[in-house]
Amino acid sequence: MSGREPEQSFVPQQDVSRAVTMVARRPLSGRVGPVAAALIVLGEESWLVAGLPGTALVSDLGAVTVSSWAAVACARAAKRHPLPLRRFWTLLAVTMALAALGRTVWTVERLGGPGLPNNALVGGIFTAGIVTGTAALLCSLAAPRSLVGQARTMLDGVIVGLALIPIGWVVVFRDIATADLADPLRTFGLLYPMFDLMQLTILVAVAGPARPRWRALTLIGVSLGVRATADAVYVSLAAHGNYAPGHPIDVWWPLSYLLIGAATGYPPPPGSEDTEETTESPLPPWWRVAMPYLPVGGAIVAVVLARQPTGQSPHLIFIAMMALLGVLALRQGLAANENLRLAARLRRLAYTDQLTGLANRLTFNRRLRRALRDGGPVAVLLLDLDGFKQVNDRFGHATGDRLLTTIAERMRDAVGDDGSIARLGGDEFAVLIGGEGVPPEQLAQRLLAALEPLPGEEDLGEHPSASIGIAEYGPQHASHTDLLRDADIAMYAAKAAGKSAYRTCTPGLRESAVSRAELIADLRRAVDEGQLLMEFQPIVDLATGTVRSAEALVRWRHPRLGVLPPARFLPLAEETGLILAIDRWVIHQACRAAATWRPHAPEVTVAVNIAAAHLQRPDLIATVTGATSAAGLAPRALTLELTESALIEGSEVVLERLHQLRELGVRIAIDDFGTGYSSLSYLHRIPATELKIDRSFVSRLDAGDPRAYATVEMVNRLAGAFDLAVVAEGVETGTQHEAVTAIGCLHGQGWRYGRPATLSELLALLTPIDVTR
Repeated sequence: MSGREPEQSFVPQQDVSRAVTMVARRPLSGRVGPVAAALIVLGEESWLVAGLPGTALVSDLGAVTVSSWAAVACARAAKRHPLPLRRFWTLLAVTMALAALGRTVWTVERLGGPGLPNNALVGGIFTAGIVTGTAALLCSLAAPRSLVGQARTMLDGVIVGLALIPIGWVVVFRDIATADLADPLRTFGLLYPMFDLMQLTILVAVAGPARPRWRALTLIGVSLGVRATADAVYVSLAAHGNYAPGHPIDVWWPLSYLLIGAATGYPPPPGSEDTEETTESPLPPWWRVAMPYLPVGGAIVAVVLARQPTGQSPHLIFIAMMALLGVLALRQGLAANENLRLAARLRRLAYTDQLTGLANRLTFNRRLRRALRDGGPVAVLLLDLDGFKQVNDRFGHATGDRLLTTIAERMRDAVGDDGSIARLGGDEFAVLIGGEGVPPEQLAQRLLAALEPLPGEEDLGEHPSASIGIAEYGPQHASHTDLLRDADIAMYAAKAAGKSAYRTCTPGLRESAVSRAELIADLRRAVDEGQLLMEFQPIVDLATGTVRSAEALVRWRHPRLGVLPPARFLPLAEETGLILAIDRWVIHQACRAAATWRPHAPEVTVAVNIAAAHLQRPDLIATVTGATSAAGLAPRALTLELTESALIEGSEVVLERLHQLRELGVRIAIDDFGTGYSSLSYLHRIPATELKIDRSFVSRLDAGDPRAYATVEMVNRLAGAFDLAVVAEGVETGTQHEAVTAIGCLHGQGWRYGRPATLSELLALLTPIDVTR
């Protein structure tokens, strides 16, 4: 980014007008300087093109004035921005000031003697401007942060510049006599376009694809392009003796300064002043990588042409080529060093967990396989945090990450040299014990003790407990995956045993896990293959014995295990997500069944249990309306039973969904009331129509438990206050029946009134039941 003397070429009127348009868009307070500078450029262009008297002096004054204004504009921009933008604009201000100084000295020297003042003082000032301009580019927001990156970028620019020297020699000087090139300062003029293109290469290199586009850099790039073209034309004219001060080409200097001054009006993109690298940069396009090497081929061709007998001296070409080879070697050495560092970093990324610094799953599996090949005792401890998801949901992922880092440090302290620790992913860790080391159970105890929350952590709710599964290598393990599978089985057994526990895999646990996996696999086919069946348990009016409703209960006719009750397979269905398909099947079958008895018992409704997961589904309404309409059943004949936990954890969207169901006429029952949260606040929000008292309270009425009696009585009164119907569940004996009737419950359900039965058996029960028997 030099401030060279007349190294510019003719600028079309529309280009200068475009610059005027850009600066005219600023607020009035910031437009005076840019507009004045643009008018100076327009005036100078008109003067030079018209060939009016004093073109040389007008050219000099125009360049000095616009470059001085650009220096002031850059200095003001430096005051408005923090580091590193302040350094960037300060260096540009120095560059523009050197351009003004150099042009002033040029003018004084030109007026004081004949010929062009190509002396050491002028060349030194402009060379200093090149140095400060290049430093400014390396301080821009888009420039590499590291010294290695800056050196690489600088070398790319130098390679382009040196490669252009032989090309420029052949293009500009090959038809000029050797005697005309005796003046070294005149020959040195060939280097000016090289410096401009070197800076332009650096600018293109630093404006990486990952950076937000900054229009200021775009204008500076256009300025460099203007100057590079002008320098090339100027050098050609001067070398052939065709240049005179005041040539129309001179207007390109002030235009380039105007563009730099106009660039100060563009603020950086939002967030670009953050000095930390927060994201991975994408790979640059191929042309950007190849850009510094593309001119090298042209330089080689130019060297061959320059050796032909033209009378030109090849010394400068020889020096340039030697320098080019040296810079290429240095650049390749730097690239090789970067490749080694990148390979080391990729290795760390491949084998290390980036959050905790522990080994990752890949490394752990490699160590485990190696330990198994070496023989000897091998044990694996698989650790999983209990409730870590709640920590993330409540406190955020940043808190979760800090917790994982803390746990990793505590595990290092607890394990020491007795094992190898790895983070397998998420909140799952593993420890490998090889050889005759510490017993795995002892190490598990040490880990659980180390992971106990410190004072204050438990109160904050930020420190979950851990469950540990242990598996020791034995003849039943064909590979490392079998050993990890057993550790996983033991870990889930530890979770089932409670918080902060460990379990060792046993043949019984392994057999239970295999059976469980087989049952899940069979359950996936149960709906499609028609293995599910429906039974109905009546809900009666306690005063008359009339069946008022029937609860649909699903059963599974397993091909090998026979008919399985809901408790055997519904928990598995909820864990695996299969409960959604089962619920849809039950809703449709229950509606069809109710449609068959409605002609004979039009007041008898049907009740269906649905899982909490179904409440989260946006298609719940469509499922219910589709089932009732397909069966020809009125929505008011359907009751959906939901547990307290499913309701109280519902979001506003779930509550709105329940209100939509009530508007359709569907009834909502709260099942197993009293065993969950029993929050009075959610009774105000949920559009329930009835409460079902849990069987655990009803069963204690036989023993005359006064607390159980008071609980049932309280729930009955509470339901009355909320205008909710009450169903006493699990009534099996006459004593229980008399108690719930005396309390005032209107409806009852249980073996006392009928066991779950098929649809045909239920139809026979749709006559008044003798509740006194």
